[in-house]
Amino acid sequence: MPELFRFFGFSFFLYSREHEPIHIHVEGNDGYVILDYDNENNVFNIREKLNIKNNDLKRIKEVVEENKDIIIKR
Repeated sequence: MPELFRFFGFSFFLYSREHEPIHIHVEGNDGYVILDYDNENNVFNIREKLNIKNNDLKRIKEVVEENKDIIIKR
């Protein structure tokens, strides 16, 4: 799985040609979260998470939002 970028100790990954909807995997600090892209509302929503603290989740969502165009194009 190719790493797209790394922030705050978390790795952000995309699988090319994986199932819809567009989504991103984020791993780090012994946890992970998967965020799905909601095309109608132009936002990423949490599909699944494990062992991610709320403050880390907030940072992750900020990074995903700031890099939304890059994620969608990949």
